[in-house]
Amino acid sequence: MANSLHSSSITRVGFRTQFLGADLVPESSCFRSVSFPYQLKFFVPAKPVESYKMSAVVKAVSSLDQVELDLSLSPRVNSVKPSKTVAITDQATALVQAGVPVIRLAAGEPDFDTPAPIAEAGKTAIREGYTRYTPNAGTLELREAICRKLKEENGLSYTSDQILVSNGAKQSIVQAVLAVCSPGDEVLIPAPFWVSYPEMARLADATPVILPTRIEDNFLLDPKLLESKLTEKSRLLILCSPSNPTGSVYHKGLLEEIAKIAARHPRLLVLSDEIYEHIIYSPATHTSFASLPGMWERTLTVNGFSKAFAMTGWRLGYLAGPKHFVAACNKIQSQFTSGASSISQKAAVAALGLGHAGGEAVATMVKAFRERRDFLVRSFGELEGVKISEPKGAFYLFIDFSSYYGTEAEGFGKIDNSESLCRYLLDQGQVALVPGDAFGDDTCIRISYAASLTTVQAAVERIKKALIALKRPAHV
Repeated sequence: MANSLHSSSITRVGFRTQFLGADLVPESSCFRSVSFPYQLKFFVPAKPVESYKMSAVVKAVSSLDQVELDLSLSPRVNSVKPSKTVAITDQATALVQAGVPVIRLAAGEPDFDTPAPIAEAGKTAIREGYTRYTPNAGTLELREAICRKLKEENGLSYTSDQILVSNGAKQSIVQAVLAVCSPGDEVLIPAPFWVSYPEMARLADATPVILPTRIEDNFLLDPKLLESKLTEKSRLLILCSPSNPTGSVYHKGLLEEIAKIAARHPRLLVLSDEIYEHIIYSPATHTSFASLPGMWERTLTVNGFSKAFAMTGWRLGYLAGPKHFVAACNKIQSQFTSGASSISQKAAVAALGLGHAGGEAVATMVKAFRERRDFLVRSFGELEGVKISEPKGAFYLFIDFSSYYGTEAEGFGKIDNSESLCRYLLDQGQVALVPGDAFGDDTCIRISYAASLTTVQAAVERIKKALIALKRPAHV
């Protein structure tokens, strides 16, 4: 650059800029003026240059013209698929904000407010200045409350150093996967599955092994299939009961069969996702996998406050397990997010103080969820060709609409799969649902009934009207 300064009259220096992702533009349009409000001195051999407030145009040396920034991402990130539930929920929200009256039944978020005693505990924490960092693993008060809950409700015995509180159950799960899986390990996942399980395995450089289930079996894992898929690389089996997206509940007898198989494989751990445990419809009952004989030592139990207590925005979940594994997850969290919100943790203590299984506050919400479930099962059961497995828990209906594949809609085109059917229902029916292929089963669509009964009723009316308009293509 010094060679381009010929005298004290020089006040502009050229650099040429190239815009990534676009064709090269004429050189004249690539210049940008930069002002320097400093007193600068340049020195050349002939004589000193006076100080100037200088305006400069920056132009690259010709040898650097072809240098472009490397925009590549890591193979690990490239292997991960974006969440369709998040994408569809965001799209539906954008449509609503634009004035389109979309009914949103895509997100797994209760429509109830957080129960008042929980909210008040959060407000009190703020008023009393409880707004600072907590221990990385969570406050001792909350971890001890979780230990009492697990003992009284689940028959599980843990100490406070075997509990890790995180920013949501999702963080608890991904940290567990990262902590126990090595590159090349296999993570066994029954399908339909929560959208994030396979991607979490990929983030750990592990291989997701999908175990299909059937609607005729209420989407429950066949133990014989599990046994046939186990290898020396099998490291983690993920179970979710009650299930997202199917609402299926694993009864104790089936879990005992799975436990007997797991017991024969010393490398196999089990991650039991129990976030929906309190949203369960009698006579179904919840069994914690770690409570089965010989399973405590190999089970990582994940739970949280988002679903049952309507605390999705509070972002709080927890992991319980053998100290060796929990300490590893704690180490990851310490270098990742550190501890969870102090305010949310105070609120969580109040939530666990509402009584067994959340007391009357949770029971009221479960009663409403059941009423909505019953309406949906009745309504869609009237449609010819539709298959339904009645949910025993959670607040999702995973319904087989594949009989409508191959139909056409005027102005839309052909319905080929769950994704095109969901796009059609959003476009023509203005109802946002999640395609089953996101959960590993393209025959179905997930409907969240975490919305008022009135809203659910309106959605069913729109869906039925849109389905009636579908026609089979004429055969020539």
